Amino acid sequence: MKALNREDFALLMEGLGPFEPEPAMAVGVSGGADSLALALLLNDWLADRGGSLLALTVDHGLRRGSAEEAAEVGALMRRLGIAQETLHWRGEKPSASRQAAAREARYALMTRACEKRGILHLALAHHQEDQAETFLLRLGRGSGLDGLAAMAPLAETAGLRLLRPLLTVPKARLEESLRQRHIAWAEDPSNEDAAFARVRLRRLLPDLAREGLTPGRVGTASRHLGRARAALETDVAALLARAARPHPAGFVVLSPAVLAAAPGEVSLRALARCLMIVGGGAYTPRLDRLERLHGQLAAGLKRGVTLGGCRILAQGESWLIVREAGRCAEEALAPGESLLWDGRFELSLGRRRGAALGAKSGKLTVGALGTAGWRRLLAELSPSKSQLARLVPPAARAALPALSDRKGLVAVPLLGYFRDGTAAKRLIRCRFAPTNGLTGAAFTVV
Repeated sequence: MKALNREDFALLMEGLGPFEPEPAMAVGVSGGADSLALALLLNDWLADRGGSLLALTVDHGLRRGSAEEAAEVGALMRRLGIAQETLHWRGEKPSASRQAAAREARYALMTRACEKRGILHLALAHHQEDQAETFLLRLGRGSGLDGLAAMAPLAETAGLRLLRPLLTVPKARLEESLRQRHIAWAEDPSNEDAAFARVRLRRLLPDLAREGLTPGRVGTASRHLGRARAALETDVAALLARAARPHPAGFVVLSPAVLAAAPGEVSLRALARCLMIVGGGAYTPRLDRLERLHGQLAAGLKRGVTLGGCRILAQGESWLIVREAGRCAEEALAPGESLLWDGRFELSLGRRRGAALGAKSGKLTVGALGTAGWRRLLAELSPSKSQLARLVPPAARAALPALSDRKGLVAVPLLGYFRDGTAAKRLIRCRFAPTNGLTGAAFTVV
C-alpha cells in the first residue's frame, strides 16, 4: 500500500481551508498509527506554512499503565520536534458506557486546551475504516440521514474547527507512512476487546468487503448522504430565521404557522434544533420521540409537553420552549475559571476573592434559580429591576442560572441581581452560549 506523502496530504488539507497565515493547530495523539501519522504529516504541512503544532494526549486513567503510555507518547513527540501536552481525565469514572464517556471527556479536555492557547483548529485522525464503521454502526441503530452522513471532514463549534483530513485514507496507507520513517506505534488493547460493538463490527469488515461493501464504497455512500444533509441544513437555517426567536435568558419563541408551512422534514429538523439549544444537549432527541412530538404539535398544542429536557407550551399565537429546571444539575465555579453550565450558559469568575463570596475557597455554586428562588429574588429587586425581570416568561424563570455561596444567593446576572458591588465585579461573563447554535455550522462534504 502506497504511503501518504506530503503532496497527497496537502491536497486533503486544501479542501478544509482557507487557513490564516502561519496557522496554529493542535492534533490528538494517542500513540496509535493513525494519530502518529497525522501528527507527522500535519507538522510537515505547517512547517511549509510557518505554522505551529501542539500534540494533545489524553490520559483517561482507565487502565493500569496509561500514565506511562502517555509519557512515552510525549517523549516520542519531543524526539520528533513536536510540542506535546498530556491532559488528564480526573474524577470518578462511569461504570457503564465507558467508551462514550471517555470520548466526551477527551473532546472536552482537548477543546479547553485549545481555547486556553487561542488555537482555532483541532485535527483528529479518523480514517476510512473509522468512517465505514461509524456508518454501519449507525445503520444498525436505525439512524436517519444525519447519522448516516457519519463524520464530516470539517465541523465548526463556537470557538474551534474540528478537522478530519484522513476520512478517505485507508489505515494501511498511514501505517506505511510510519514504516517509511522507521517509527513504531502502539496498539490500544481496547481495539481488540470484543465487548465493544465497534470492535465486533471491525472484524466483520473483511467479509462485508467480499460482498462489495468495502470501506471505500461505504465512505462514498456516506459522502452522498452528507451532501443531502448539507442541503437540508441550508433550508432549516432559512426556516429558523423566520420562525424562531431565541432569547438571552435561554428560551425560544417559535411560530407554529411558519413551521407548519414548511416541508415536514425541514420543520422536524428546525424543532430539533430549538430543543437542543434550550435543553443544552449535544445531540437531537431520539427520532421516534421527536416525530411523535412533531405530530402532537401539528395537531395543535392544547397542553404543555416535554422532550429533550424542555417544556413546550402555548403562549398566545406562539409556542414557548423552555428548559426543565428540575433537569439542571448544580456545578462549582472556582475563581479564575469558566464554565458552560447546563450546556447553555457560559460563566466566568474573576480571580480576586471578596467578602461577597463567603467561603474561603472563593468557589460559587451555579444552579437553577427555581420557583422558590424567584420568589426570594423579587423581594430583593428594586422596582425597576423587578419590572425588567418580569419580562422573562414565568415558565422560563426557574431554569435561569443562579450563583450561590454558603450565605445564600449571590447573583442572578441575567435578571441584573447581585448581592453587592463586589459580587458584580467578580462575575466577568454570563451569557447564553449553548453547545450547539440554533442553525449550527454547515455539514461540510469534501
